[in-house]
Parts: sequence; C-alpha cells; structure tokens
Amino acid sequence: MQPLTDSEVYELTARANAIRQTIIEMLVAAGSGHTAGPLGMADIFTALYFNVLKHDPQNPDWEERDRLILSNGHIVPVRYAAMAHAGYFPIEECLTLRKFGSRLQGHPERLRLPGMETTSGPLGSGLSQAAGMAYALRMDGKQNRIYCAMSDGEHDAGNIWEAAMWAGANKLYNLTGIIDRNNIQIDGYTESIMPLEPLREKYESFGWHVLEIDGHNIPQFIAACDEAKAIYEKPTVIIAHTIPGKGIREIERDYRWHGKPPSKEEAQTFLHELRTMQGKVTSEHQ
Repeated sequence: MQPLTDSEVYELTARANAIRQTIIEMLVAAGSGHTAGPLGMADIFTALYFNVLKHDPQNPDWEERDRLILSNGHIVPVRYAAMAHAGYFPIEECLTLRKFGSRLQGHPERLRLPGMETTSGPLGSGLSQAAGMAYALRMDGKQNRIYCAMSDGEHDAGNIWEAAMWAGANKLYNLTGIIDRNNIQIDGYTESIMPLEPLREKYESFGWHVLEIDGHNIPQFIAACDEAKAIYEKPTVIIAHTIPGKGIREIERDYRWHGKPPSKEEAQTFLHELRTMQGKVTSEHQ
C-alpha cells in the first residue's frame, strides 16, 4: 500500500479528534462508563474503520468483511463512536449509551447492534474467539482477516495466554492482535499490580510476529497492519504504546480515569480542549 499523503493523515487525525469529542459527549450523557481507554484508542479505531478494515456500514453482515473482535469490552465507547462516524448508525444515537433499551450497552452485545461481532465483558476471552474465527475462515479458504483489540491489563487472565499459544501453534497468519499498552488498569499501573514485561518476548516465544508502535501515530499503525498481511507463517500482534486519556492533558496517564466518566463541567472543559486542538491542527494544515 502507498504511504498516506499529508492530506490523508490530516483527515484521519481530524476524525480521531471528532471521535474523542463524541466519546466525551456520550460518557457525560450516560453518567457512567470508561474514559481513559476509549480516548487512548481513538487513533487506532479511526485507522481501523477508515483505512484498515474491509467492511461495509450499509451491509454489516457482508460475507467478505474483516472481523474486529473487541476483547476489552469496557472501552466500547470508542468503537461505538467510530462506527457511528463511519455510518453504521446516526451519531446522535451515541448519546443513548448505557440507557435502558439502547443498542449501545456498557459492554457490547452482538445481537443488539449490526456490525458488532461478539459480546464481550469477561476479560481475556476475545483472543480465543478471534483465534477460532481465524481458524474457521482458513479452513473455508476465505481471505478475510481477523483483528482482535485487547488491553494490557487483561493479560493478567490465563485464558489469553492459552489462546496465544494455540494461535501460534496453528500458525494463524490471518489473525492480528492489537494490544493497548497504556500501562494502567483499574487498581493502578500494570507493572505494579502484575508485571507484564517482557511482553514482546512472551508473544515471540509462542510463535507470533511482534511489532511495537506508537499507538497515536496513525500512519505507523496502518503500516504495521500492512506488514501483518505480508506474514504468512504466523499470527501478528501489534503492541501499541498509548497514553490513557489521550487528548485531555489533565487526565492523561491517570489510572483513576480508567472507569470514571466526566462530570458536565469537566466535559465542557475537555471538549473545549479537543476543539482548540482541532483548530490548531486545521490552521497548520491550511
């Protein structure tokens, strides 16, 4: 694939900023939910829905689509926001997050929302589901790819390592894992609670091709996904180093925002910061 042009990078960056704004708006409307993780993964989900994935918002069950599995379901606001901006449903529906009867529950439910591949809640389960899908598609001779977004904290769960070992043993080249390496979980910092390092070497020992990137560098993430497509003998995992709460300086890297929504007053401040940032980017691009 050709490198992104400056205009394309600007458009994706602007979309990520708009998605962050939608995340803040939906969280404050819900009065509950997770803030740090969704903001930190906005660049990656923008890249997925507007560049990487083969998908059709008007035909969510298209047989030739790529599958995106969200293992850490609590960051689903970023997926809802990205899907809405991509045209799966009206952006206004995002404000129904966590409401009774809404299709946009606090953890994704497959049967509620077209385009949502799995129901997720228990951490550590997504990679097993993704590996099973990748194996089945390979058995059927299909070219679809499977992407599995995971948190670093959920790597405390043993199930994820069983899946990693199985996927490596079966050389699932059509599977790409994406780890949000933001170094936080609900009780504190990952390396204080249950150290994950050396994370790269662990995956390599299970037979994975490992790439490490800046999770806020959209061209770098897209290039990593392209490289994964060129690896035919093993699955690939992208360790994306991200900043939790990215875009809102006063909450960046603060684990206390893992599962905390902003108040109305905080939301106004956060939205102002994001809009100001977008204005600066726009003026620089002109």
